[in-house]
Amino acid sequence: MDKRIIGITMGDPAGVGAEITAKALGKPDIYERCNPIVIGDAQIMARACGLVGRDDLSIHAVHDVAEAFFQYGTIDVLDMGVIGVCDYEIGQVSAKAGDAAFQYVKKAIGLAMKGDIDATVTNPLNKEAINLANHHFSGHTEIYAEFTGTSRYTMMLAHKNLRVVHVSTHVSLREACDRVKKARVLEVIKIADQACRDMGIDKPKIGVAGLNPHCGEGGLFGWEEIEEIIPAIEEASKEGISVFGPVPPDSIFSKARGGWYDVVVAMYHDQGHIPLKLEGFVYSKEKRMWEAVEGVNITLGLPIIRTSVDHGTAFDQAGTGLANELSLVNAIDYANSFAQRRSGGCFVINKK
Repeated sequence: MDKRIIGITMGDPAGVGAEITAKALGKPDIYERCNPIVIGDAQIMARACGLVGRDDLSIHAVHDVAEAFFQYGTIDVLDMGVIGVCDYEIGQVSAKAGDAAFQYVKKAIGLAMKGDIDATVTNPLNKEAINLANHHFSGHTEIYAEFTGTSRYTMMLAHKNLRVVHVSTHVSLREACDRVKKARVLEVIKIADQACRDMGIDKPKIGVAGLNPHCGEGGLFGWEEIEEIIPAIEEASKEGISVFGPVPPDSIFSKARGGWYDVVVAMYHDQGHIPLKLEGFVYSKEKRMWEAVEGVNITLGLPIIRTSVDHGTAFDQAGTGLANELSLVNAIDYANSFAQRRSGGCFVINKK
């Protein structure tokens, strides 16, 4: 099987993206599975290699994907020349770093749309920084939607057998409640069903979370379940989707982890993010460090493949070389798996 080309954006230069990229690409087995290329700035990557103690890795700056070596020991960097090491402070929010992070993402999207790379993996950017640079987006998902012309999309988080998709993400909690509408819930159920099938799950079981405590308790705590969520579930079921719910939010994720469901439809950002990060993020009080920062973010509904780490820029760890790379390694593996399935004719990212 031919190796797929995976474009990895460097993320905000002031954050941990370059450092965890150096750690991830310092693993020989990554190159056995795929052909990675970093989209960012070569001098930033060179400094990151030193910060994580990998001066044995060399940087190969290129200006076209075709120039990449794809050899372990050499990190290919599509060198955009956007920012230098003296243009910002590590661990600090800045417009310059925000603009750089945005430019890396935009470039990755363009390369994937042209077919120069087979999938994209994004390192964390800082939302405040990109907005300071006058790029008014609330996150990666919205940038991808804009530059791929996609209107039907959702975020999936995955850690081992726990998968979560979201009816809404980067909006206020008050607005998130208003967005729980039958049409959107049904749309996300369908996207989740297709995503599971794309990942090789033949008959996915989809659990749908309620919005309110006890799923509204028959209208006592809210009417969204009765008026919006249940009608969406009923229509999805009529279309042949194996869907269950609404299930109380305080128990659905334990059930999913236990195998009751292949994916959970969460009604808003924190409802889905908190349980998954509780599973994937492990902090050691004794060691005063993160022992695991795992979990993958996958944008569903796009015409291209995009996975991402499931954490932020970690400005407090930037420059220390201590940031954990496992989430990035998992994101690369997910992207590669998706790309391999698509090249085999059995993976469909977007059905328009």
